[in-house]
Amino acid sequence: MTKTLMHKAALFAATVTVSLSAHAAAFKAEVTGQGAPVILIPGLATSGEVWHDTVKHLCGPRQCHVLTLAGFAGQPAVDGPLLPQVGRELSDYIAAKQLAKPVIVGHSLGGFVALRFAIDHPDQVGRLVIVDALPALGATQAPDATPEQLRALAASTRERMLGQDEAGRAQSLRLAVASMATKPEDVERIVGWGKRSDRTTVANAVAELLATDLRQDVARIQAPTLVLGTWVAYKAFAPREAIERNFASQYARLPGVRIEMADTARHFIMVDDPAWLYDRIDRFLK
Repeated sequence: MTKTLMHKAALFAATVTVSLSAHAAAFKAEVTGQGAPVILIPGLATSGEVWHDTVKHLCGPRQCHVLTLAGFAGQPAVDGPLLPQVGRELSDYIAAKQLAKPVIVGHSLGGFVALRFAIDHPDQVGRLVIVDALPALGATQAPDATPEQLRALAASTRERMLGQDEAGRAQSLRLAVASMATKPEDVERIVGWGKRSDRTTVANAVAELLATDLRQDVARIQAPTLVLGTWVAYKAFAPREAIERNFASQYARLPGVRIEMADTARHFIMVDDPAWLYDRIDRFLK
């Protein structure tokens, strides 16, 4: 290669690096291990640290890319809708890192992000593991809700969240998390991440989650998909059979989806019953 070509190549590489770093704002990624790639996405107002033990189990023979989304758990917020930015930048990240058909694991809001990513970028996903997330959370209580009704629900929820004072916000956060994890030390950790999250980012993400209905779109997903749900945390609202029917109904158009329900874990399955989670993921990946 001539000096001129080498100079141009170096200039191009520098330009690509600057471009990627300038736009990689929607999430932080931490990489562990070597081998086949796995991307883990945490839920609302949650740090990627929630996957700490999962990474210890999965990584070594695999390379894990653990995300923390912008505005959550102390990460700087970004302007504009977060979730579409995450999708675009994750596509760029996978291409830039040359990750071949990664397994994508998402919890809660992260599961929704993973579903939408697999719909929009089917060629960039090898397998999907969705942990206690639904394609249309806003339609849980009203399966026949119209798009207008879902948008109204989302707007009112966002307004209520942003209208809370700090004491009310802290109380709501603690009550919610206490129903989602069993051990007090896990509750404290998750509450801490929530307190360090940007309240506007959180409210906007909740609104987008409630307003969006992917029940028809999941038919476009090509990746084999494992959905791991739970019913214990929601038993005050509905019996197990009703919750299982809701999962089956919401994922009805996803070809070949496998749905399994945990018997003891609450919403944060990865900390409440990690052995159950690992067993299901291991069997699915094999």
